[in-house]
Amino acid sequence: MAQKKMILDLDTGIDDALALAYAIADPAVDLIGIISSYGNTLVETAGKNSLKLLELLGQTDVPVFLGESHSSTTDHFDVMEISQLIHGKNGIGEVELPTANRALETQSGVDFLIEAAHKYQDDLILIPTGPMTNLDAAIAKDPSIAELIGNITFMGGALTVPGNVTPFTEANINQDAEAADRVFRSPAKMTMIGLDVTLRTLLTKNETNQWRQLDTKAGKAFADIVDFYIDAYYNLDIDKNGCALHDPLAVGVAINPAFVTTLALNMKVTHDGADYGRTIGDTDRLHDKRINMQAAVGVDDVAYLAYFMQLLTDLFKKN
Repeated sequence: MAQKKMILDLDTGIDDALALAYAIADPAVDLIGIISSYGNTLVETAGKNSLKLLELLGQTDVPVFLGESHSSTTDHFDVMEISQLIHGKNGIGEVELPTANRALETQSGVDFLIEAAHKYQDDLILIPTGPMTNLDAAIAKDPSIAELIGNITFMGGALTVPGNVTPFTEANINQDAEAADRVFRSPAKMTMIGLDVTLRTLLTKNETNQWRQLDTKAGKAFADIVDFYIDAYYNLDIDKNGCALHDPLAVGVAINPAFVTTLALNMKVTHDGADYGRTIGDTDRLHDKRINMQAAVGVDDVAYLAYFMQLLTDLFKKN
């Protein structure tokens, strides 16, 4: 068993599926649970997708917990049409996987996170790949966990490039900018893996074809799922060269920070006006000696992609 314990907070769409596979495949960490979120799909659909993928990959011992179903400022959540076009209506590229034998846990994801933070403390890695709602709710319920969790590496935000929802705002932060702002201003130690670096990590059908040629259930399923994503990127003119490895890059950096270069900066999230959801330096904390955010601004995409492919190909060979 690896000393470092990992919790994924996933709104399980396609790049979340790749993040899940990466976390399973890397021997440096022990995946102890998944908390579901909303975003690419509804929270319950995300949870069921995670269970299906875990079963496909032979990891039925990993529990999946339901997190919050909507943002801290609304009373419901509707999946955006663009999310369905990118991830499919079922969240995983319209690929039909068998219903998992394991059920969703009855304990809430927020309570699971709080328990894990106290149990593992500095050895706990948390990877939010959707909105910050679950982490914000956990800190509100037990503020001590903000300083207990050793490593929070999240996919979200944009510092040096435009957003993908508005000229300022990235999609995950846009889902609940108020929650993100509270987390950013908390004592939690964080690394931001934003569009600044994820857009530079592209996967193509050359790679998915390698998985398909393995002739395994997992290899074929993931090839089909990611090909849907690549086609969506092409058809929606997001990128004609391939799909970005948004969420799995966050997992990779949490385990091996050398994949990226970062800027140490206290940050905030705006949540009013035309720049709603903008991730930017916090002028009120410019002189604070304690800096809690490392914002990734550069990535060794060649080294990352090579390791990503090695890990996932070896995993898919076995399943």
